[in-house]
Amino acid sequence: GPGGAGGAAPPSSTSNGSSDRATPPPKQSEPEAEPMSQEEQATAKQKADAQAEKELGNAAYKKKDFEAALQHYGKALELYDGDISFLTNRAAVHFEMADYDATIKDCEAAVERGRELRADFKMVARALTRKGNALVKKGDLPAAIATYNKALTEHRNADTLARLQAAEKALKQQQEDAYVDMDKSNEEKELGNADFKAGRFPEAVKHYTEAMKRGPARVNPELHKLYSNRAACYHKLGAFPEGLKDAEECIKLEPTFVKGYIRKGGLEFVMKDYDAALVTYGQGLKVEPDNQELKDGERRTIFALNQSLGGEGMTDEERKLKQQKAMADPEIQQILTDPIMRQVLDDFSQDPAAAQRHLKQPEIMAKIQKLVKAGIVKLG
Repeated sequence: GPGGAGGAAPPSSTSNGSSDRATPPPKQSEPEAEPMSQEEQATAKQKADAQAEKELGNAAYKKKDFEAALQHYGKALELYDGDISFLTNRAAVHFEMADYDATIKDCEAAVERGRELRADFKMVARALTRKGNALVKKGDLPAAIATYNKALTEHRNADTLARLQAAEKALKQQQEDAYVDMDKSNEEKELGNADFKAGRFPEAVKHYTEAMKRGPARVNPELHKLYSNRAACYHKLGAFPEGLKDAEECIKLEPTFVKGYIRKGGLEFVMKDYDAALVTYGQGLKVEPDNQELKDGERRTIFALNQSLGGEGMTDEERKLKQQKAMADPEIQQILTDPIMRQVLDDFSQDPAAAQRHLKQPEIMAKIQKLVKAGIVKLG
């Protein structure tokens, strides 16, 4: 029948819902066919006349003369009721005319008659898909989804599957939209804040999560704060990967919100991912260069990195080998021969106050980090 969203493609010219199959070669010395009875002749004429009406209907459909197409398909059905394509084609015309109830009625009749005739399952699936399309147009997405699923059990095909997925996505969006309520979102946020202050972190997570559902990004310019708050809860609960995910989402939603970097850096620190933490604190300091929490986090991370990579727990021999390997690195050689860096390193050993001032300069800080990782310099 007319395909696509109910009728965009030309109507079906396949009769009886049977699949097109190659004609087998004629057998040798076939007995002559029995002459048809009058009744059989009458049925054959009705079938032929019905097929002619269908073809006229198809031609009218292509010209978008829908009233004429309906009349021809109607006549075809009066003449012969053994071909469900007359019904599915007429359903496509109703669909184009936006008469979705009539579309559904014809599709249901086609399915019922198709089962009686044991018609090709593809034809039954087509009728069900067309019914689903009409239900989508009527806005009944749950019924459309159920109908598409039935069609797929008859015949699994890409078009119906795509329509099912689109309907499911639309229904999910519809349900999410119906759930949006900024007043309730703000209430949940306040409940979450109260639980967080009282140390009831699992309860706070539930409230912040509900606040997010009630106030998604498109209606809530402060959604990033909810992610930051929930990240803090996860940190307290020791659910570090979940917290890190939330901190990353917070930064993605609002890259200028420094608390996102503080949360992310803190989580990376406790996960002992010191390199990542240093990068995060550095990104935060680009947003707010004088933020004390970020500076403290960065310093704390450098000392931890120093302990983990600068030789803690190593034998003297291992430390020496590590330093020799580092000294062969051209980048390390360049840092160590840089007059400014030589002064900085002197200050580290003789003038701690000056050393702290140096750490505030991102370029010097980056070079110090490299020397710490290489085991050349030990801070703290």
